[in-house]
Amino acid sequence: MKKIDGHLHLVRALAGSKCQGRLTPLGAGYAIWDNGEVIKLIPDGWGEDDVLVEKYLEVMKENQIEKAVLLQGTLNGYQNYYSYQVAKQYPDKFSAAFAVDPFADFALDIVKRHVEVLGFRAIKFEISQGGGLHGFHQPFSLAEHAKVSQIMHYLADYPGFVVTVDYGDSSQTSYQPEAIVALAKRYPKLDFVVCHLSFPNADHLDRLENVLTQFAPYENIYTDISAIQDIEGERSEAFPYPRCQKDVKLAKDILGAKRIIWGTDSPWSATFNTYEQLATWLSETEIFTAEELEQVMYENALKVYFKPDHVQALKDSVDPAVAFLQDNK
Repeated sequence: MKKIDGHLHLVRALAGSKCQGRLTPLGAGYAIWDNGEVIKLIPDGWGEDDVLVEKYLEVMKENQIEKAVLLQGTLNGYQNYYSYQVAKQYPDKFSAAFAVDPFADFALDIVKRHVEVLGFRAIKFEISQGGGLHGFHQPFSLAEHAKVSQIMHYLADYPGFVVTVDYGDSSQTSYQPEAIVALAKRYPKLDFVVCHLSFPNADHLDRLENVLTQFAPYENIYTDISAIQDIEGERSEAFPYPRCQKDVKLAKDILGAKRIIWGTDSPWSATFNTYEQLATWLSETEIFTAEELEQVMYENALKVYFKPDHVQALKDSVDPAVAFLQDNK
């Protein structure tokens, strides 16, 4: 079966920054936050303190992954330019989203460069309190704050543009499914992807049902199911993850198979469960028919992130910085 990993991070230079301060690599896949917490960020064999495309191409081949979507977050530090370099080199294999802090003075300039010059057609807002912008900004609404609206009004000029959002779990000030609904209604020509199935909890399915029911009327809202094993606390021995199965079954019942995107959120998620398990667990369940499984594992990400005109925009991009470097070497 063909697969697209709809939620992946490549790391050229580890530079995480969030509510715990800065993240410093320690080698062997480990890193330390300024508050002293040590985390295992990179699976064994993937890299000492980076995850480069050359390594991931091997992982893709081993796990029959045809394409992947490169997303950004403050956990690794924004890898915008490296993602551009990878997608530019392999435009039919990788799609890339960029990220920006909307409160930066030059936020709109950054957005315009990535869209108009580099050819990006997707943006990732990592706004979660635990791992993103709400960890070091005052609470704000993604649908109402003027700085975000300035960016959204600009993106409205690019039909089919993808806005991917991680808003954390329901205990966090960043949790705002209602903002996604407001944005999807306001910008019907844009596509919105909510990461991690809105951080489900199989013991509280009514809460997930409430969120998905809000999303259901809007065909331009999708959800990816990456990292839900981490979120549900299910490790390798729980494969194929009964708690996650409950979550995804509910998502199928409410949204349908055509609005669910498989992904892994690797490399970090591949330290809790093997990449092979993350790539095969759905095949070991009876949630989807064969046709539906192909939609979830491949077709939906292809439709959302690999629109032909979006791929062409990347192929046509010409970065003046490349010519500058060539002239000054």
